Amino acid sequence: MSNEAPERVDDDPNVAMQNSAEFNELRTKFRKFVFPLTALFLAWYFLFVLLSVFAKDFMGTRLFGNITWGLTLGLLQFVTTFAITMYYARWADRVFDPAAEALAQKMGGHQ
Repeated sequence: MSNEAPERVDDDPNVAMQNSAEFNELRTKFRKFVFPLTALFLAWYFLFVLLSVFAKDFMGTRLFGNITWGLTLGLLQFVTTFAITMYYARWADRVFDPAAEALAQKMGGHQ
């Protein structure tokens, strides 16, 4: 065991970054983007599940050939997932990552 005094929290660069106005702004920006998008996707997902359980006749209705509403909506779940992923990646590249990089540089570089 070492007899050295533990580093003061005030001297920790990570704590300083977390307490900065820029970090709080970045966290708020991230949450304002991610939380609504997550809520929207979860609502869409649970709608699909609820329709599958409670609206079997609707989900079994054929649109054309052997393609039903259930199959179509199920495949749209995948499309939605990919679209959200691409949308987030573009947003992160354009908005979030540059701001995070600027903050990291201001606080002393990458760790």
